Amino acid sequence: MHIPRTHEPHEDGRQSWAVLVLLAIAQFMVILDVTVVNVALPSIGDSLRFEADQLQWVVTAYVLFTGGLMLLGGRLADLAGRRPVFLTGLAVFTGASLASGLAWSPDALIVSRAVQGVGAAMLLPSALSIITTTYSGHQRGVALAVWGALGSAGAAAGVLFGGILTSALSWEWVFFVNVPVGGAVGLLAPRVVARSARGGLSRGRLDIAGGLTLMGGLFALVYAVEGTSQHGWTSARTLGFAAVAAALLTAFALVERRGRRPLVPPATWRVRSLVSSAAIMLIATGILVGAFFLNTLYLQDVQGASALETGLAFLPLTLVILAGAHVAQHLLPRTGSRPLMAAGLLLAAIGALLLSWAPVDASYAADLLPGYLALGFGVGLTFVSVSVAAMADVAHEQAGLASGIMTTAHELGAAIGVAVLAAIATAGEKAMSTTGTVDGYGDAFLVAAGVATAAALVTAVALPSVRPEPGMAAPMH
Repeated sequence: MHIPRTHEPHEDGRQSWAVLVLLAIAQFMVILDVTVVNVALPSIGDSLRFEADQLQWVVTAYVLFTGGLMLLGGRLADLAGRRPVFLTGLAVFTGASLASGLAWSPDALIVSRAVQGVGAAMLLPSALSIITTTYSGHQRGVALAVWGALGSAGAAAGVLFGGILTSALSWEWVFFVNVPVGGAVGLLAPRVVARSARGGLSRGRLDIAGGLTLMGGLFALVYAVEGTSQHGWTSARTLGFAAVAAALLTAFALVERRGRRPLVPPATWRVRSLVSSAAIMLIATGILVGAFFLNTLYLQDVQGASALETGLAFLPLTLVILAGAHVAQHLLPRTGSRPLMAAGLLLAAIGALLLSWAPVDASYAADLLPGYLALGFGVGLTFVSVSVAAMADVAHEQAGLASGIMTTAHELGAAIGVAVLAAIATAGEKAMSTTGTVDGYGDAFLVAAGVATAAALVTAVALPSVRPEPGMAAPMH
């Protein structure tokens, strides 16, 4: 099969879709790893003899390092070259996936997951910036819409694939599956992806001080929130780490204001479409990934479902995310991004509200499926419209930075969403009794519904709207 090079465009100026296909596969693999381990956690805990309070770090370590280093990865892609940074991130991620599957102890697995996050932090923003700078006009809108759809579907599909791999093979395969995929992408990328215009750091320096203070601040913030389920919101541990986070993030702001080549130039925060889209991305991802986490526990611990049954239960949710994304692609040129974001968030709120009413003896079809469908369709609408709106006013040379901001919002949304909803679900429950679990489940989804509703109202009245040219967001054939 002949794969055309991206620097050999078609006669009408269009670029080959091979770039989008290859990078979308890499993105899907990385996003998948946010949720793919959820269903496998009980098996991992039994096999490696995790302590109960350690197991959550199999998920948290990955998300923390991905989100904490994402902006640095995006800026590195702009300065050092997008293709070299993408290939380096892919190699790190693939190697760490192999190490995760071969892990012999809890510490070994947690460290491997953290290294996976480092690779993802380089891979994701560089891949999105390659897409943004490779395509233009109609093709750019199509590519961004597909990227947004796969980002949301990857998180949903992770639970399904995790159930299948854990049941059919073993928990190790939720990590091993990345190795052949990453290897294939790595072999094809040098041929498919054109060389970046920037070949080195001669045009700028990497803001290490800014990157470290930002990473440290975000790490401390998520660590503080993540521990509230065990220690409470007003404990010395929570307040201490929150204070550390505030201090480091303040230091980051000062470094950026005074630095000659800041990681995030102050003018970036005045790009309203980018900043508002990042906020919506954080909220929508937090609700979606938090919903996967809580429903995984609910289905297995309360309903007694197997890993495979749990994965299959999320299949309709995955499909309606794709359906919502498909609808959004067609509606964007006519409605603009703001109505779709508001409608998507409102549907997500309705879905969360429906899930909050699930009883102990819930029927899947009557009590869970309607909530899954509303939540999934709403997230599909939201993710695509946000992905297009975020990059609308971003300069070409800042594509990597903007990509880093959006993917940071995605990963931190996942970490904060799981931490906050889990803390609410277990608040005041020292023993996870069946009744207590379901009561907490309902409380968490009521809060999620309230947050999504508030975000929908703010979006409808205050956020800018991007209206692509007709056909710009049409589906890729």
